Amino acid sequence: MKWDPSKYVEFGNHRDRPFHDLVARIQADEPRSVVDLGCGPGNLTATLAARWPAARVLGLDSSQEMLAKAARLAVPGQLEFEQADIADWTPDRDVDVVVTNAALQWVPGHQDMLSGWLQALPPGAWFALQVPGNFTSASHALMRKLAESPTWASRLDGVLRHEGAVGSPADYLEIMLDAGCTADAWETTYQQLLPGKDPVLQWVRGTGLRPVLAALSEEEGLEFEHEYSTLLRQAYPESAHGTLYPFRRIFAVARRNP
Repeated sequence: MKWDPSKYVEFGNHRDRPFHDLVARIQADEPRSVVDLGCGPGNLTATLAARWPAARVLGLDSSQEMLAKAARLAVPGQLEFEQADIADWTPDRDVDVVVTNAALQWVPGHQDMLSGWLQALPPGAWFALQVPGNFTSASHALMRKLAESPTWASRLDGVLRHEGAVGSPADYLEIMLDAGCTADAWETTYQQLLPGKDPVLQWVRGTGLRPVLAALSEEEGLEFEHEYSTLLRQAYPESAHGTLYPFRRIFAVARRNP
């Protein structure tokens, strides 16, 4: 699946807000090493380097397209980026802060991995995650329903992930506590007003719709989008203020006990 960095950073103020809300809960003072799992185009990873200038900050992502964008922000020895699969990553013993923002939903089995990551961190280290909690929202439910329709089922069977792609706040909290951490978990639904024509379609083009477009030809992708956009307009009518798109996110932050 190819990513489009320019499309991903569209609606940047809305997409960035959960990251900043997440990182604000990390109380590390002078970490040695900071890792951003699923760093994307690197713009948010760079804010970690600005917050902890004495740390080595490493952004990891599996997308060549994203890393090509991030490379322009790199500062050797301070802010670096590498291509890697999150599922293959294990923390070094000097990693004091791990951040993963809107990435783990793409990693099957990440809840089991989380337990191992936490136990491998040194005492006092922090792990902060944020994942989408909107798999049951109309934007995602309608996408799945259309993909499962007779027209598209043969080409899109198994392409889209369902509610089981992420855990609940309580799931992440329990994993963190069982791993010997002090932890906090919560959820937030941002009431976002999106501007422009078909803004919810434009939003999901940057993330959730990517697997569908990757599985279809260009012509098929346009046909799917046409049908999908009609459903979205009914579910998210435009008002005089814009189009309201509720955006539920799940957060969890842990600190390894001494």
